[in-house]
Amino acid sequence: MRRRTIPHLRWYIAILLCMSSVLTYLDRQTLSVLATTIQKELNLSTVQYSQITFAFLFSYTIFYAVNGVVIDWLGTRKGLPLFLSGWSVATMLHALASTVWQFSFFRVLLGATQPANFSAGVKAVSEWFPMKERALAVGIFNSGTAIGSAIATPIVAFIALELGWRQAFIVCGAIGFIWVIAWWALYRQPQSHRLLADDERELILSGARAEEQSAQTAVPLRRLLRMKETWGCIAARACTDPISYFLGFWIPKYLQDERGFTLVQIGFYAWIPYAALALGNIFSGAAPRYLVARGWTLNRARKTTMFVISCLMPVCCLLVTRVESAALAVALVTAMMFGHSGWGNITIPAEVFPKRVVGTVTGFGGAVGGLLGAISQLYIGYVVQHLSFAPIFIACSVMYLLGFAFVHFLAGELGKVRDLSENAA
Repeated sequence: MRRRTIPHLRWYIAILLCMSSVLTYLDRQTLSVLATTIQKELNLSTVQYSQITFAFLFSYTIFYAVNGVVIDWLGTRKGLPLFLSGWSVATMLHALASTVWQFSFFRVLLGATQPANFSAGVKAVSEWFPMKERALAVGIFNSGTAIGSAIATPIVAFIALELGWRQAFIVCGAIGFIWVIAWWALYRQPQSHRLLADDERELILSGARAEEQSAQTAVPLRRLLRMKETWGCIAARACTDPISYFLGFWIPKYLQDERGFTLVQIGFYAWIPYAALALGNIFSGAAPRYLVARGWTLNRARKTTMFVISCLMPVCCLLVTRVESAALAVALVTAMMFGHSGWGNITIPAEVFPKRVVGTVTGFGGAVGGLLGAISQLYIGYVVQHLSFAPIFIACSVMYLLGFAFVHFLAGELGKVRDLSENAA
C-alpha cells in the first residue's frame, strides 16, 4: 500500500508554530488591553502599571537565555508544549490578582515560560526548512505575535464587557491546552516523520547535511560568545526588542489615554495596527524571497529590506507625535508596526548559525533585549505619567538604523552558516 503523506508538510509546521506565537501574545496582551480598566477598578497608577510590566520583562530576560539552552537540550517536540502549558496556567492565575504585587508575581511566572516559544520556534524552522526559505518561515511563525495581539483586543474586550476582566484571563489561558494536543499529534523531526513525502524530506535534509557536515560535536558557550556574529544577533535584538515591548504593552493604553479611545473602541479599532504587524512579519520573509528568486543573494535581499525599513521608520515615529487626528495617529502606528516586524530581527540567528545552536543564540539575544526592555518599561511609565508618549516615539525612531549597523558589521553575511568546529575556531 502507498504510504499516506501530507504535501508541503513543512508549511503546516510553520502554521502550527504561528499558532503558538498567537497564544503567546493573546495571553500576554490580555493585561495590556485591560490595563486602563484594571487601573480604574483597583486604583493603580501608570507608574505601578509599568512596575507590573517590568516584573514580566525582568523574569523574561533571565529565562530567555535559560529557556534557549533547555530547548536545545530537550528538543522542540518536548520543550515547546511543556513551556506553553506553563504560561497558559500562569495566564489563568492572573484572575486571582488584586494588588500590584500579586499581578507582578503572576507576570514573573508568565515571563519565566514564554521566551521558550521563540527559541523553540526558530530552532524548529532551522530543522524543517532549507536556508532560502527560513526568512519566510520565521516570518510566518513570528506573525503569530501580531495576530495574537490583533485578536486579543476584540476578544479580551468582549469577554471583559460580558463576563468581567478576571474571566478574560481564564478563557485566554485555557485555549493553550488545545494547541498542546495538536502539537503532540503532528510534530516530529523530519527524519522520522511518517506523513512527510520523500522528496520534501530530501529537500529539508540535504540542506541540513550541508550545514552540519563540518560540525558534529557540542559547541562550548565561550566559543559562541567569542564570535562577532553572536554579538551581531544580540545587538540587533537589543536595539529593537524594547520597541517590541513598547508596541505590545503600551499602544492600547496610548490610544485610550492620549487619543481618548474607550474600551469598546479599543475592541473595534486597536486590532488594526497589530494586523499590520502580522503582515510585516510575512513581508520580512516574502520580500527577500522574491528578490532571491530574481538573482539576488540572500544577504543582499535581506539587508536591502532591512535598510529601507530603517530609513522609513523615523518618519512614522516622528509624525505620530505631531498629528492631531486620532485616525491619522492610528494609521501611523499601523505603519510603524508593519515596518517593525518587517525588519525581521528574530530571523538572523537561523541565517548565520547551524540549527543545533540557534536556540541558544536566540535565547541570549532575547535575554539582552528583554533586559533593556524591562529597564525601558520603568522609563516609559515615568515619562508617560509626567510628560507624554512623544519622547518614547522619538527614542524609537533612531534604533532601527543603529540595529542595521550592528547586523551589517557584526553579524556579517546572512545566508552563510558559520563553521563552529574547533579547527575553525
